[in-house]
Order: sequence, then C-alpha cells, then structure tokens
Amino acid sequence: MQNDVSFAGRHLLLELWEAQGLDQVPLVEKALTDAVKACGATLLDLKLHTFSDTGGISGVAIVAESHISIHTWPEWQYAAIDVFLCGKCDPNDAVPVFKAAFKPGRMQMMESRRGMH
Repeated sequence: MQNDVSFAGRHLLLELWEAQGLDQVPLVEKALTDAVKACGATLLDLKLHTFSDTGGISGVAIVAESHISIHTWPEWQYAAIDVFLCGKCDPNDAVPVFKAAFKPGRMQMMESRRGMH
C-alpha cells in the first residue's frame, strides 16, 4: 500500500541506450546480484543465457519478492531491464546499480503498480 492505494507490487521498466559491457556475463551477473541486495530482496535463484550470434545476454534473478530480469542487445548498445518487487522492497533502489554497471548514455524509466485494487 502506498498513499492509501493497495497493489501487489511495483514494476519498474528500464531502457538503457549507449550502454557498455552488455556482452560480459560476469558484469551482468554482478549487476543483477547487486540490484537484488540494493533493493533488500531475497535471492532464490539466478539464471543467465548467452546468445552466441550476438553475445546478448538474457537473465533473471528470481527473488522471494518477485524478479529482476535483463535482456541485452550489445550490437545496439541497448538493454531492457524489469524490476518487479512486492512488499517493502523499492525497485528504484536498483537504478543506481544498473547505471553504475552499464554506464548508459541515455536511460528511460517507466513504473507500474501491479494488481491495484
């Protein structure tokens, strides 16, 4: 609940352009892990997949409070990141982690309250 509105969780969509390191598995894994910690979430599992044709990476950190996912297109210097968290975790706490990790030239954020009632 926030401002007398009840909802299941907050879903933050981040788009990073002119980003760096999007084909580096250790960097992507560390960014996801650090984002989980920054948000105060509980990591349950982390999976990454690298695409051999482009070097792009898709990954998800499954957390007790929902998930944080990333999909990268190194050839476009673009990444799409979802931070969907329930409870007291604030998805905005992940933003500085991803900015520091990938150093985007441009970034766009959109937030949605999921399950409003």
